[in-house]
Amino acid sequence: MSLFLRIATFPGEMRIAVTKNDTLLDFALWRPAAPDMVGNVYHARIEALTPGIGGAFVALGADQSGFLPLQNGAPQLTEGQAVTVEVSRAAQGGKGVRLRLLAPDVASDKKGLITPGPTPLARLAALWPTATVVVDTPAAAAHIPPSLRARRAQGFTPYPEAIAAACDALEDPVVPLPGGMEATITPTPALIAIDMDAPPAQTGRPKQTAQFAANRDALPTLMRQIRLRNLSGAILIDPAGLATRKRQALLAPVNEALKPDPLHPRCLGVTGLGLIEIVRARIYPSLPELLNSPHGRALRVLRHILAHAPHTHRICGGSGIIRALEQDPEAMADCGRQLGRPLSLHTDLALPDFTWTVQDK
Repeated sequence: MSLFLRIATFPGEMRIAVTKNDTLLDFALWRPAAPDMVGNVYHARIEALTPGIGGAFVALGADQSGFLPLQNGAPQLTEGQAVTVEVSRAAQGGKGVRLRLLAPDVASDKKGLITPGPTPLARLAALWPTATVVVDTPAAAAHIPPSLRARRAQGFTPYPEAIAAACDALEDPVVPLPGGMEATITPTPALIAIDMDAPPAQTGRPKQTAQFAANRDALPTLMRQIRLRNLSGAILIDPAGLATRKRQALLAPVNEALKPDPLHPRCLGVTGLGLIEIVRARIYPSLPELLNSPHGRALRVLRHILAHAPHTHRICGGSGIIRALEQDPEAMADCGRQLGRPLSLHTDLALPDFTWTVQDK
């Protein structure tokens, strides 16, 4: 019955899984070369006021900027003014980081980052304070901060097979649910659409009764998947095979299943089209966005090489994938260390942006 916070190391990222027995309770990706910046505090400067969209663009230093929403009653700011701000939302969906004003008119010679925010490891460790930290490599152990070292188990232990499979399954948009049901998750720029497929026919029970029970019993697993994948913003769920009037009865089990979520998502009810509407705070990028970003695709190439093509000497690819690999030299170097030789990169303009091949020589 022990609770573990397990770290698995891959080139450019660590995968952090909170587990109990063979159950995956929480999950996060940690990419040290691409921090999400949430919680970072900056001495910054107002770059441009944009009353038309209700805020201001703020220069954070090191060629970084963010958007500061300004509500009614906010302090009067001017372009060029010094401010202290905190990152309240990571860059996602093609938009930059969002900021929160801590103090205007800051007199300081120090510009840029003054306090970094918590890492994904620190956030999960705070959410699960009794979990023992387990690492798989010395590289992972080196990333554990002093405040967590007393919680670390001795030695190096890889993910158990069942946990590794559960983490890998988070990359699949199709989610198996109890009772033979499935849910298909489709992220769009505006919302997350989740379609629950009809369960197998049940004999001896009225069809609507059986389908209601199947949907109800599948909801806790689906809500856990929303948390594990960090699906955020507007989420619309289409239950399987239920008349619209019967879908209202699913709201109570939805609300119950959402209670353990630390982001406190809210169920807003059932829309006129019969879709269950949930809103979940959009603070960190979702797992699908992280995995399918240019950086995520580049790291997938390196994982593939280590697992399936260890004789690789050169990666040939379109300009998009090669550029993404070049932007994380530490991940490239780590992969090379594990292979026992450096990897070279070659841009093939005849290939689509994110298409790639490997060469043994």
